[in-house]
Amino acid sequence: MNVGRMSLFTEHDIYLFKEGSHFRLYEKMGAHPLVKEGVKGTYFALWAPNAERVTVFGDFNEWDKESHPLFQREDGSGIWEGFIPHVSTGTRYKYHIVSRYHNYRVDKADPFGFYSETSPGTASVVWDLGYQWNDGEWMRNRHRYNSLQGPFSVYEVHLGSWKRVPEEGNRFLTYREMAEQLPRYVKEMGFTHVEFLPVMEHPFYGSWGYQVTGYFAPTSRYGTPQDFMYLVDRLHQEGIGVILDWVPSHFPSDEHGLVYFDGTHLYEHADPRKGYHPHWHSYIFNYGRNEVRSFLISNAVFWLDRYHADGLRVDAVASMLYLDYGRAEGEWIPNEYGGRENLEAISFLRRMNEEVYKVFPDVQTIAEESTAWPMVSRPVYLGGLGFGMKWNMGWMHDTLVYFSKDPIYRKYHHHQLTFSIWYAFTENFLLPLSHDEVVHGKRSLLWKMPGDHWQKCANLRLLFGYMYGHPGKKLLFMGGEFGQDWEWNHDDGLRWHLLQYKEHQGIQQWMKDLNHFYRNTPALYELDFDPRGFEWIDYQDWQHSVISFIRKGASTEETVLVVCNFTPVPRINYRVGVPMGGYWKECLNSDATCYGGSGMGNLGGAMAEEVEHHGRPFSLNLTLPPLAVLFFKNPA
Repeated sequence: MNVGRMSLFTEHDIYLFKEGSHFRLYEKMGAHPLVKEGVKGTYFALWAPNAERVTVFGDFNEWDKESHPLFQREDGSGIWEGFIPHVSTGTRYKYHIVSRYHNYRVDKADPFGFYSETSPGTASVVWDLGYQWNDGEWMRNRHRYNSLQGPFSVYEVHLGSWKRVPEEGNRFLTYREMAEQLPRYVKEMGFTHVEFLPVMEHPFYGSWGYQVTGYFAPTSRYGTPQDFMYLVDRLHQEGIGVILDWVPSHFPSDEHGLVYFDGTHLYEHADPRKGYHPHWHSYIFNYGRNEVRSFLISNAVFWLDRYHADGLRVDAVASMLYLDYGRAEGEWIPNEYGGRENLEAISFLRRMNEEVYKVFPDVQTIAEESTAWPMVSRPVYLGGLGFGMKWNMGWMHDTLVYFSKDPIYRKYHHHQLTFSIWYAFTENFLLPLSHDEVVHGKRSLLWKMPGDHWQKCANLRLLFGYMYGHPGKKLLFMGGEFGQDWEWNHDDGLRWHLLQYKEHQGIQQWMKDLNHFYRNTPALYELDFDPRGFEWIDYQDWQHSVISFIRKGASTEETVLVVCNFTPVPRINYRVGVPMGGYWKECLNSDATCYGGSGMGNLGGAMAEEVEHHGRPFSLNLTLPPLAVLFFKNPA
């Protein structure tokens, strides 16, 4: 088998690639099974500008590193390409690269490979991404499902540990097995979206997917690319959106991956003060290099295009924005103006968001950004980074610190509850209770709560209710919805057996009812990012650790009153001011017996009295159950 000359690139493709604006490189680079002059085979294309020689080796030539050299283009693009006949789908392969420098030779997986052999193997696999999608109705209407004015309740999932099969050696569920169980469960629970921790190929399972080597390949641990497409397809058919965790902030040092690719620092900065993460022992992309920008933005577009993803949650954005992130003085290089802002990364993020929203206006990009960087979720044309939403890490930290306090001390930390409202509308915030909060000794959400077991469960229900009342979209890591007691362990499934106990059944039922109430109540989501949608009733009752506020929507006159009692002491005859008279229906009460509570409440609602209170013309005389949240509606 000889290598034939062939190219999928036009002159315009090369121009865009060099310019850093070719955002569908996956249609050209990598391995593409096709027919040339009546002969079936595979076209290979690789970017390695500093290579002296590049060969393809694999199953088809008994892993001979010398017999199948690619041709280097003569246009200065650094692309090597060629057609190898009779190489078909399913063939494992790698590139052998001989560098011009340092007498360096290395075997690399394909940066654009669509599939990889299962770890510990590291070869790429020739693959065709053909698939017959059945999610047309979802795709036609997802502008509504993904709208910032719509409900957004995300169930965060790690594929390898949602469920296991103990009777078969505690093995993973496959993508197809997940497709039969996960959509049904998520739909029943009422979540609107699933967010998967990175599915891109990663050699080290313990990285949870955050150390990516195969940016264009869903991990083969759970099946083929088409199997993962089927999982997305089934979720869409059940009306559930799919967000993928995406990691353009760094990549690992595995020799077969992107690092030191052709004997030079091709994808990463050469200077370790800009190109190496001391905390994560990984490498930082060179965002100022045009070809790298094309690679990364093509990758973002790829998952939205070929896998019908509905959004990308962009990991570790803060590490991209700051040149001194995780570095001591003298360990970083200031930008051209002497500042610590990474101007190249800022430019890259803006261009990425512009391209994503231009091509897919009905998806969302979501930044995990932990600092006070301004305008993360504001349009690029206004000077923002262009994300659709930003994780509210400040809310998560303050809230979990507050809830970890014994209720007797909470009155001294009341500001940690109320502070988040002062900045709640500066960004389009998503409120996360994520995987990062239930690992590394931080304990599960349930075991962060103080008190005996009843109080822990009541506190957890209160936490979820408070989150759903607070402005902002919602995210909850798997297991929290039924009160997982142990920390998350990526080597095991969730502790589903806890659902034999009434307390955990109650937490799960509360989450289910909370989700469905949220989705059916526009006042709780339409104006999440607009101060018109929120009004304090009382944020000053620190002595009793009680807060009350109302939420309003844009499309209805409906008003929702939320009252939270953060102590185990019931409050009888507690008066709360309201803006209008009439009957206020008690729609949800986290202390109801069906959730494991004590059963205290207001017998279904309360009639507003013409008694001025909290600066309002009417007020309700309420019973506030212990460690509980109440939701009222008017008109009832």
